[in-house]
Amino acid sequence: MQEFLDGAIIYSPGLPARTGILLEDGLIKAIGPKASTLFDPSQGTRRDLTGSFIAPAFGDGHAHPLFAGREAAGPKITGLSTVAAIIEEVRRFADEHPDGWIVGGAYEAAIIESGDFDAQWLDQVSSDRPILLHAVDHHTIWVNSKALELAGITSTTKDPAGGTIARRSDGSPKGTLREPQSMDLVLSKIPARTIDDDVEALAFASRRLLEQGVTFATDSWVEPGMAQIYLRAHQRGKLAIDFNISFLVSPENWRVESDRIIRERALFDGIDSINASSVKFLADGALSSGTAALLEPYDDQPGFSGLMIWSDTELAAAVAHFDSLGFQIHIHAIGDASVRQSLDAIEGIQSSGNESDKRPVIVHAQLIHEEDLPRFASLGVIANMQPLWMYLDPMNKELIDPRIGKRNNLQYRLRDMVDAGVVIAYGSDWPVTSENPLLALAVPVHRSAPGSTDPAWSPEQVITLEQSWGFYTTAVAHQNFRETQLGSLEVGMRADLLIFDQNPFLIDPREIHRLQISEIYKAGVRVI
Repeated sequence: MQEFLDGAIIYSPGLPARTGILLEDGLIKAIGPKASTLFDPSQGTRRDLTGSFIAPAFGDGHAHPLFAGREAAGPKITGLSTVAAIIEEVRRFADEHPDGWIVGGAYEAAIIESGDFDAQWLDQVSSDRPILLHAVDHHTIWVNSKALELAGITSTTKDPAGGTIARRSDGSPKGTLREPQSMDLVLSKIPARTIDDDVEALAFASRRLLEQGVTFATDSWVEPGMAQIYLRAHQRGKLAIDFNISFLVSPENWRVESDRIIRERALFDGIDSINASSVKFLADGALSSGTAALLEPYDDQPGFSGLMIWSDTELAAAVAHFDSLGFQIHIHAIGDASVRQSLDAIEGIQSSGNESDKRPVIVHAQLIHEEDLPRFASLGVIANMQPLWMYLDPMNKELIDPRIGKRNNLQYRLRDMVDAGVVIAYGSDWPVTSENPLLALAVPVHRSAPGSTDPAWSPEQVITLEQSWGFYTTAVAHQNFRETQLGSLEVGMRADLLIFDQNPFLIDPREIHRLQISEIYKAGVRVI
């Protein structure tokens, strides 16, 4: 069957604007004047969309949808600006759900100096039920005393390698734990969710992404058991969008987990909507928590340069191993030291003799040393960056700036990276920040908060709206090895597209976040 969308401006990053698009059997059959010529009224319908604007659907190159779905089932504390408001919401949830653990997120750590939250505040809600809340950076958790007790965390518990436990002046645990190695001390005590619960959480998350105009995304934190959740959700027809999934490994487990990851990749053989050929490495922590790895010490902690989770030799060995097995490399690196370490590890696989199309990814890349910036292009590394982070938000002002001082304004050097020929793709990092691309899309264009009239942060780093749109569409498709199917509107591509009532390029970029998508098509079918 055909559907002729006539009269609308057809926009695809890097291509000239055209008018009219013909869809047939889920694909784009023609664009421009030829669409009218090839349209057969006996085989379909024509819609007059004069005045509308059609663009390719968005992709998300770095997100955590299953975590977002799980988080949505807990207390709704995102956006609350005081400890008292958070406590009240947790209390409301506890009253409505009287049994078991209370797990939720995500609180803004910047509302408290240094971001160290106290277990005793959550004890006001309950001292006999464990409570765990994720911070917005998802590198930090805040727990109550019962959760600390169940995890066996006391004043004698040492900080695990690669993690920290905030302490009171007497050495007792305060209730804030940073980085997975510490967080897992508590997270591992939470009773396992049923696969049915997780399938529903994933279904919720995939639908939320679709509602925001995202039709393909990367889940970049897949732990043991989560691949089976994706498979079950697919089998039940619960996934509203396509996914790439990236298996998380650590210095402690990558050797023993390798065979399992290979087996779980094979679960998706023959399933076009799910690609399971990526491995995720967590190279450091976060600047907000003072755990990102830096080349020079933190201003507020002389002599401390953050947490390097992997040794150079171990990361290089693990990257080489999974590259040899045909996995795409996906490395979280925020500080300039971890970015350099990641680039070094990737450089090692370029001369390995494995001539496969690698497309390695370094995600976040917030701080990059001048000497390392050109290495992204020369090594073919994709920088997956988070556009909604590219303004001076409360986390930057209250937590990061005091930690790194003048280096704070060297974050997110997007224009410099574009000029250096770096391939840039966007990711939301949802639920760390919003899953809505339209909220984030123009932030790199004006470098201020959505809807704000504040001056641009680091104005020399602004880019154009067309560049930013490409990073959310064609570039994510390239990152996910789907550029022949998705990310642009061309003949033969899958008909994943968005319809707007107005032309985004004719409005103030600071108003882009107010745009509404009127219709969403996936594979030629209107789904929203």
